[in-house]
Amino acid sequence: MNQYHIHVRGLVQGVGFRPCVYRLATEMGLHGYVDNSNDGVLVVLQATEEQKDCFVRALPEAAPAVATIERIDVETLPATTTYDCFEIAPSRSDGNEITRISPDIAICPECLQDRRRQPHRIDYPFINCTHCGPRFTIIKALPYDRGVTTMSDFELCDTCRREYADVNDRRFHAQPIACNRCGPVYTLRDSSGELERDYRRLVERVASTLSGGGLVALKSMGGYNLLCDADNAQAVARLRKLKGRYAKPLAVMYRDEATATDDLALTDEERRALTSWRRPIVVSHERTHHASWLNEGYRSLGALLPYMAIHYDLFEAAPRLRRMVVTSANLSGNPIVIADGEAHDQFDSQVELVVSYNREIYNRIDDSVVCEYDGLCRPVRRARGYTPEPLHNLQPTEGILAVGAEQVSSFAVGKHDDILLGQYIGELSCRENLAFFEESFSHFATLFRFTPHCVVCDLHPDYAATMWGERYAAEQHIPLYRVQHHHAHAVAVMVEYDLEGEVLALCLDGTGYGDDCTIWGGELLRCSRTRYRRLSHQPYLPMPGGDVAAREPWRMAVSLLYSLYGEAMPLPPDFVERVGADRIKLISRLIARRINTPLSSGAGRLFDAVASLLGVADYNRYQAEAPQKLEQLADESVTKVYPFDHNNPLDISWLVVAMVNDLRNGVSRGEIAMAFHNTYAAMWCAEVARQAARQKLSRVVLSGGVLQNRLLTNRLMALLRQVGLQPYLPALVPCNDAGIAVGQMAVAAAWLERSAILKTD
Repeated sequence: MNQYHIHVRGLVQGVGFRPCVYRLATEMGLHGYVDNSNDGVLVVLQATEEQKDCFVRALPEAAPAVATIERIDVETLPATTTYDCFEIAPSRSDGNEITRISPDIAICPECLQDRRRQPHRIDYPFINCTHCGPRFTIIKALPYDRGVTTMSDFELCDTCRREYADVNDRRFHAQPIACNRCGPVYTLRDSSGELERDYRRLVERVASTLSGGGLVALKSMGGYNLLCDADNAQAVARLRKLKGRYAKPLAVMYRDEATATDDLALTDEERRALTSWRRPIVVSHERTHHASWLNEGYRSLGALLPYMAIHYDLFEAAPRLRRMVVTSANLSGNPIVIADGEAHDQFDSQVELVVSYNREIYNRIDDSVVCEYDGLCRPVRRARGYTPEPLHNLQPTEGILAVGAEQVSSFAVGKHDDILLGQYIGELSCRENLAFFEESFSHFATLFRFTPHCVVCDLHPDYAATMWGERYAAEQHIPLYRVQHHHAHAVAVMVEYDLEGEVLALCLDGTGYGDDCTIWGGELLRCSRTRYRRLSHQPYLPMPGGDVAAREPWRMAVSLLYSLYGEAMPLPPDFVERVGADRIKLISRLIARRINTPLSSGAGRLFDAVASLLGVADYNRYQAEAPQKLEQLADESVTKVYPFDHNNPLDISWLVVAMVNDLRNGVSRGEIAMAFHNTYAAMWCAEVARQAARQKLSRVVLSGGVLQNRLLTNRLMALLRQVGLQPYLPALVPCNDAGIAVGQMAVAAAWLERSAILKTD
């Protein structure tokens, strides 16, 4: 009989994997043990070769639903000890290896039932098991054991201790295990300072406050949320004022799937995402738009379902509450609040109730957002339920720190051949978000035993991430590498699909610092992981006022028409009335004299210009408001495509002239908006097909924030397939700048590998 060391890597800790291994081995009559280590789960098995093969084949089927097995390595060794049973051994912490850490998991149906039948957990709000509960938000170090989580302060009662030690119990080694006798508790404080700790009374008070139009700050899994009745316009207006978020759509939590289905035209894919254990915010079409205070100018709404016990309890205690706004408790643009003291300082005088609990949130994290593109729900914001799941890279990544970009920022650290992408952080020009960036990086470095060997950043010299990376590399005396923005976008997609060699890369976004010191954003590249060449791009447009033009789309509308028509530009009369003839004349002079008018090929700026010309939005009160509302305006029944020059597909003059003529002729703006989307997709498809033939390439990766436009992306993917090309759209990380760090790291890893090969030749 041989002894086999079976090393299982993947998401196999904190999800009940060892009890499954134990049960499988015991059922098969095998002897040995299973334990956790830094880099996964080790099974030591004494068996015949046939028994070992049978065990390894059965392991993936026996694994819990949340577990993910990435690799199983088997080593045959001589048996030095004879085992007379199979057992679960204590965890080990050896070397610098690491395993995957589970994201936070929504409360499971079994735990919801246990709250009604287990005497020590009746109504207990922090119930969890190996299939659900907090993970990433409470962990401080590996291997994942209670002592290295923020549950370490809560000593188990005798009942919970027995469950924790019982391999046949669903809570065996569930590190956050707790009950009414030994676990965290909620505390409510009202605006007068009065406290309430009885959970049932607390829930009744919160439910009554929400039903009565009040606001509540509630400590959630990854930080504080602000809650109010989503169907109470006055309550939502108060919440918007408190956050300083006056226009951006708000996400809504529905009491259940059936209620969400009443309001939303959920596809099968959206329904799967909405009800999954990740519980993200799912952006879906509304059946009827009837609450403009939630999402004015939109036909879509972000929806999520309860993922903590208290959410279920609030809806049960407030039968008439169909849905509630659930948004991060912070000032707009700042990181989500996690500290109890800070929450009370900010919200005690602003809301009716503040509800906290006495367990620390160690890793702050927002709700994730997904949207269906090309038949698959893909992340727009990657946070709770996704972080810190890694991506596999073809080259070693050990020691590489990628700092990402400026907006919707995320960093990444490299371990072995994995890329560990941090959670959504926000815009780093905000000082508080930069502090959040530093805090999260520090936590990742400790958690994943990461020692940086080099730093990689964007080419843009004024990005806060770039400046931080430069300073950090200098302090640590390690090399700094710079990766062009769109090269990083492209390679991030190559990482997801394990693409090697060269591909075509269509990168559509608002801002990317180019090699020629202009602003890129509508580019077609030929690229590999180590290099790129710009094949073609959208025509440059002046950005009058520089960055101000990105915040004021009307400037780009003037720029677009002035560039084609000069002083005789045919501006719509309502546009002139809204903006003012004097301001239009001033901007025209800036363009004519080339004063503070940097050039941009950005797709985002073209969408800004068209949105303003159609009267959708002249100002971006939040990032990409105008392009998003242009998409919402479009009449999806329209199939019209404006004519364009197939020999020079990116000549936008044809498109602009056609839109101007339609405006003059009174064509509906919804029809024009859809025709613009159809034509823009067709133009780029023609250009990609033309270059694909020249370059003899058929694989096309697509990335950039403009591809968050569902109409554009779905049309592009279909057209590219129709002409025989193979398009790849990111599915694991956002196509916006939150995925930049993935591409940066992969480019640097490829450079370092090539450099090492050259040195050995």
